[in-house]
Amino acid sequence: MSQANPHSPIQTRTLRAPLAGVRIADFTIHAAGPFCTHLLSQLGAECIKIESLTRPDAFRKPHAVYGRMSAATFDQVSANKLSVRLNLKEPEAAALAKRIVALSDVAAESFRPGVMKRLGLSFDELREVKRDLVLLSLSSCGQSGPDSHFAGYAPLFGAWGGLGWMSGYSDGPPVEMRHVMDHAAGVHAALATMAALNQRRRTGQAQHVDLAAREVASAMIGDALVLASLGITPERPGNADLAMAPHGVYPTAQPDRWLTLAIRDDAQWRALARVLGQDGKDARYATASARLEQRAEVDRLVTRWLASRDAESTAEQLQQAGVCAHVSWTMQDIASDPHLQARGAVTTVQAPGIPARLAVGAPARFSGTDEVGIRRLTPALGQDEDYVFGELLGLDSAQRADLQARGVIL
Repeated sequence: MSQANPHSPIQTRTLRAPLAGVRIADFTIHAAGPFCTHLLSQLGAECIKIESLTRPDAFRKPHAVYGRMSAATFDQVSANKLSVRLNLKEPEAAALAKRIVALSDVAAESFRPGVMKRLGLSFDELREVKRDLVLLSLSSCGQSGPDSHFAGYAPLFGAWGGLGWMSGYSDGPPVEMRHVMDHAAGVHAALATMAALNQRRRTGQAQHVDLAAREVASAMIGDALVLASLGITPERPGNADLAMAPHGVYPTAQPDRWLTLAIRDDAQWRALARVLGQDGKDARYATASARLEQRAEVDRLVTRWLASRDAESTAEQLQQAGVCAHVSWTMQDIASDPHLQARGAVTTVQAPGIPARLAVGAPARFSGTDEVGIRRLTPALGQDEDYVFGELLGLDSAQRADLQARGVIL
């Protein structure tokens, strides 16, 4: 692992974190790759984000792909990171990037296959400066294969991988557009990077991790893929489940206050009925197999029962009765939840001149450290060049001024 630098803006507060001492040269863009390195930075890795004024990360600027034409929040993928500017189209900038990689354990990129090679930053070229480097390449379709040249965003990953086809109702279209595919791909990438780091510790060998986002989507539809291989056409299940009924999201007496419910066995069915003031003894629905056969009628029955009920109090009563039920929470519910706040899953962050706001913290807790999570907000473009270019690379002010004047640092 790279030696933890006590002067680093991040390492000074993460010496006890699980990934303390790990340094990442982060070339990733958009959401999937940056979310991977964001997760690793929350675990204590020092992550140096390399971008430029001419090609800033999409999350720094308005971007219609993310459903808005105002700047999306950057903290969900770039909090904790250090920022430096390098115009990688310039050979001298690529050479400086190599020097950062040489001091790092991991390099991560999410360009189309071939871009890193054109920049002079291929796996083979980076191994020349860092013998045991772990390089993560996260792309739409992988670094090889007939579709490797395709680009894509999250909706296309779900479409390519079959996840969209299996989402939605049986009498409706596939639901491609709202999967958390970027974040799912980022989680898989973080896991693969950790595995590669562990292998490097055992073998001392470099590793190129090739992850395709569309294959992450395919990994989520294993049961449907098995059915298809047997010649059976899977159907979109909506909110239904193969083994449970009722199983779904139901309206209550309050507008837009929905109750999520899953009944696994007959005892839970009877408990549901008692809470809702019913006897639950109707022979037509008394057994799990009978409820599955008459799923649509069971859903109508439960909808009728819940139509006059308060969502929160009913959910609490059902939980106490051993029934899996909860209100489908809004973002306001999550932001104000005392449980999530107590665990730090939702945390308040602030920076000079910026009003305090909530951010999503690290989901994992470690008994040996409290240094996991968001430690500072997203850096301004080039905010950490004094540390990276000055302290790590040893460039003096005159050298840096010259590089900026010639558009290498840009």
